[in-house]
Amino acid sequence: MNTAIIFDIQRNSFVDGPGIRTTVFFKGCNLKCKWCHNPESQSSKPQIMFYKDKCTGCGRCKDLTEKDAEFVCFNDAKKICGKVQTVENVFDIIRKDKIFYETSNGGVTFSGGECMLQIDFLRELLKKCKEINIHTAVDTAGSVSWEYFAKILPYTDLFLYDIKTFNNDVHKKFTDASNELILNNLKKLFEHEATVSIRIPIIPTVNDTVEEMRKIKEFLAPYKPINIELLPYHKMGEHKYMALGMNITSFNIPSKEKMEELNGIFQHK
Repeated sequence: MNTAIIFDIQRNSFVDGPGIRTTVFFKGCNLKCKWCHNPESQSSKPQIMFYKDKCTGCGRCKDLTEKDAEFVCFNDAKKICGKVQTVENVFDIIRKDKIFYETSNGGVTFSGGECMLQIDFLRELLKKCKEINIHTAVDTAGSVSWEYFAKILPYTDLFLYDIKTFNNDVHKKFTDASNELILNNLKKLFEHEATVSIRIPIIPTVNDTVEEMRKIKEFLAPYKPINIELLPYHKMGEHKYMALGMNITSFNIPSKEKMEELNGIFQHK
């Protein structure tokens, strides 16, 4: 039986593609972005998250391990992040909202972490969704073998594709990986006439310059992404680092004026 580690399934989402969507978050990522707002997605294994400020010391979790997926803390102080799921389990949740997808031009989005690291599970889900005409989107950083893309191209209506930074040295410094494979895969997606929406996280001191945005614009000039979306850094995930016992690299939030300036690069020919 094909299984995967899933850490969240969010229904009624409006931020991961068009219309009303169900977003399935796969656990595990091969990039280590310093600004990641879902640090619980990085490890491929289930983890215990502990929010000390919520704990009342009841002792129910004394012998809790990562295998106790059904454990529920009455105070939301401790939880298991990541659960083994079957294709059928996840698909049953997805198809519950088919009527809402149809009335809003929505669908399902597979995200992470990096959902493509569990490619066979992802492919099965995509196929099942297409069999009943559910719009499918894959949210990816693209740092996987092209063969993985080839497996899911026939069943993916939209790729939400991240470009973290165009400067490869900066990319290596802040994600622990080169961007060469990422950019090459993106070129191939366009060559295969895939529908692609570009997402660029804006991180002060990393990529928040006019020069950086112009380089990305020049790279994309020969192609036709349906959308280019700039996503300002936020601090909403910082409490998760503490709950996981992970170190935090904090950045400033880009100003409204800075976001307007950078967005303007892509709005002018």
